[in-house]
Amino acid sequence: MAAKKRQAWGTKLGIIMAVAGSAVGLGNFLRFPVQAAQNGGGAFMIPYFVSLLLLGIPLMWIEWSLGRYGGGFEHGTAPGIFHTLWEKNRFIKYFGVIGIFGPLVIFIYYTYIESWTLAYSFFALTGKYAGATGQGQMQSFLNAFQGLEKNQFFDSLWIAYIFFLITFFLNITVIYYGIKGGIERFCKIAMPALFICGILLAVRVLTLGAPDPAKPDWNSLNGLGFLWNPDLSALKDPKVWLAAAGQIFFTLSVGIGVILTYASYLSKGDDVTLSGLTAVSTNEFAEVILGGSIVITAAFSFFGPIGAQEVAKSGAFNLGFVTMPLIFQNISFGAFFGFIWFLMLFLAGVTSSVSLAQPAVAFMEDEFDISRKRAVSILGIVCFILCQPAIFFLGRGVVDELDFWGGTFCLVLFATIETILFTWIFGIDKAWEEMHHGAELQIPKIYKFIMRYVTPVFLLVILCWYLFSSGIDMLIMKNVSPENKPFVLGTRIMLLAILIGLALAVKFAWRGKRRTK
Repeated sequence: MAAKKRQAWGTKLGIIMAVAGSAVGLGNFLRFPVQAAQNGGGAFMIPYFVSLLLLGIPLMWIEWSLGRYGGGFEHGTAPGIFHTLWEKNRFIKYFGVIGIFGPLVIFIYYTYIESWTLAYSFFALTGKYAGATGQGQMQSFLNAFQGLEKNQFFDSLWIAYIFFLITFFLNITVIYYGIKGGIERFCKIAMPALFICGILLAVRVLTLGAPDPAKPDWNSLNGLGFLWNPDLSALKDPKVWLAAAGQIFFTLSVGIGVILTYASYLSKGDDVTLSGLTAVSTNEFAEVILGGSIVITAAFSFFGPIGAQEVAKSGAFNLGFVTMPLIFQNISFGAFFGFIWFLMLFLAGVTSSVSLAQPAVAFMEDEFDISRKRAVSILGIVCFILCQPAIFFLGRGVVDELDFWGGTFCLVLFATIETILFTWIFGIDKAWEEMHHGAELQIPKIYKFIMRYVTPVFLLVILCWYLFSSGIDMLIMKNVSPENKPFVLGTRIMLLAILIGLALAVKFAWRGKRRTK
């Protein structure tokens, strides 16, 4: 029988838009400005760009190259790709399970948060939250919507659940139609629309002036200064450097396993160096230029320096779903700008979430020879069930637990493993040759040293820091309230079951391959 032909991207623009779409998510517009405001303002950008050069860009090139290499052996996920790099080690493929586990865990809570942005875009147009005129009321509106309390705005979770169903169905539909017909087609529409929304919002915010004539210093120009004027003393704090490195991980979607899968659909002669750098540049424009110009700048104009600092400390969710709706209610055409704000977040969310689901689908297609329709159906059923704890136990620490293991710890661990495997086990000379096959850009030779020595050491430092600063406390549930501990423990049992299930799937897949030889 003829071997089943793997899917492929339709155009170079399509793969760049898809990888950039995977990277450009809610964190670009919500997490980044909060991190910058809390960690020295403009000074934060020094460790941020150092991390980008020593961590983000090398990892992006490594993952594009690994993915394309593995795709040549018809492997689109980390277990198979790792196995091709080190065939003599029969255990290395099990380390690759993290590259499926991490994205899957993030997907099962990310889609619910993503659905809030769809709901709020509808609320902006219909004036649903217009009755919430203060921080307290808008916070109550959000809490009631999430099912954390009952009040005059919502008395149940059913509206939020309807928007979750719509969002979940949209994600599954995009994935169902495949790499070219689903993900690429959607990203080629969604990414330009996202940037149009972002530019419109940035222009509107930067032309706000001083909303309160009695406080002329509260204007957008001073708002930019508030965010970007450097507090160089912050550079002495190692937490600022850790925060910057963590933001690079989150923003570029490296260390998850998604880029490996996307790049596996490239052909051997496709460029990875220039394409990878283009995807990074697209993400950085969205984050630094747009994300750094909208939220904190708008908050400064309306609430002043003290208020903006308090807004930053309140966290990304409050910033996006409490502060920004209040601001839009106080400007001309606020309903329209509120709508495009949440539409932008929704598009950013979907382009990211479909990428998170793809590794699991690719694993079933490549290693079990399951048709895409069947693979997506299995994924849809399993993920729908797994999403329910994040929805119904949101206030019980479930999402925080999922985010730590799937969205923090696994990212750093997986990135460390793949970097060492590619530059040391596979070999830096072979890795360098692989990266430059079909390349339209010659990587500076200094990166040969950086990738082999600097990046893995940087990653190991971050991993150890996470373990000692957060991991131990997280493991012993130090900061979990007694009433929430059963829910957190239940979440850990669920995560362990997923991890064991994926490891067994890898074992059965390779046992089946041996039988067919």
